[in-house]
Formats: sequence, C-alpha cells, structure tokens
Amino acid sequence: MTPQAAHEPETVVAARRSKLTPEREREFFDAAIEQIRECGYDALSMEGIAASTRCSKSTLYRQWKTKPQFVAAALRANHCPRLAGIDTGSLAGDLRAAARAAGERSDEDSKLVQALGHAVMQDEELQCALRDALIEPERAALKEMLQRAVDRGEIAADHPALEFVPAQLLGMIRVRPVLEGRYADADYLVRYVDAALIPALGLPEVT
Repeated sequence: MTPQAAHEPETVVAARRSKLTPEREREFFDAAIEQIRECGYDALSMEGIAASTRCSKSTLYRQWKTKPQFVAAALRANHCPRLAGIDTGSLAGDLRAAARAAGERSDEDSKLVQALGHAVMQDEELQCALRDALIEPERAALKEMLQRAVDRGEIAADHPALEFVPAQLLGMIRVRPVLEGRYADADYLVRYVDAALIPALGLPEVT
C-alpha cells in the first residue's frame, strides 16, 4: 500500500477498488432490461442479475443500494433516441420518417413499459428514469420537427393541432397493444400519420 493510500479513508479505497468498467456496467444493465422485458419488474432480483452475469451480489449492492436505483440506472443507460436527427425538409416527411423509426422498436419499448407496470407508479425515481429514457428524447425530437416547420413557414405557430402531435404519435405506440393486442409497428404508424396527423395539420400528402 502506498503512503497516500494508507492515510485515505477505507470508504474511498473500497470505492476505487469496486469501480466498474463501462463495459461491465453495460452487461449488468442489458441483463436487467432483458429480464424485465421477459419476466416483469417484480420477478427481477439483484441475486438473479448477479447469477446471470457471474458477479457477486455485493458488487451490485455497492454500486446501487436498491433494486429501484439499479433499474433506474439501467433505464437511463438504455437511452437510445429513435427520432433524433430526422430532417427530410418537410413536416409531413419528418412525421412519416419518425413513424417508421418509432415502429421499428415499438415492440421492445412497449414490452418494457408494460413489464414495469405498477412499479413505475409507486417509485418516483423509476418513473423519472422511464421518462428520461423512452419519452422525453422522442418528445423533444418531435417538438424540434414542429418548430422547424413553423420556421419554414410550413405551418402557423398557433395551429391548434401542433401541441398534440407528440402525444398522438407516442400515445398510439402505447395504446395499440391495449386496444388490439398488437404492437404499433412501422407500417401501422405510417398509415396513422397519413390518415390522421397529416390531415389534422392541413399538410400536403407525401408522394
């Protein structure tokens, strides 16, 4: 032990010793998300994650004190914006491209939301993490599309339908599995945009 380490508090030394690599953290998080999708939040356990990733349970509890904290961290690490960077030059084109992008992973996202179920409503940290990972990035991307259309003069800033576009498109992804027992895939969402959103906004059809 170096002279410097000898004078450091044990908690500091332990924290350094237990630091995980980003790759190892990703392994833990991926295992958690996959187990939640397949088995549900209630069935997930720190012991199960430790066993499936070949680590000690104490390793997980040193990094994340509770299961909700661990799952919240996994959700935020799973953050992968689907709609960022879409810019076709027209709002109708952007909305159709957004529908395709959202539909490509709607089954995985919907499974995750459904599997988290009641736990999200009971734990504020989980609820915030879910919004940060799956909702806010897409909502922000859609709002940017709408603002670009306003800036181009494509649609009036005070058009009454503008504020509802994110809720309509993102909400359809969540609602279809409940109403019809089927995920809102890319084809379904594009048809929804063409039949409902584009007419509501008074935009020309995409040819």
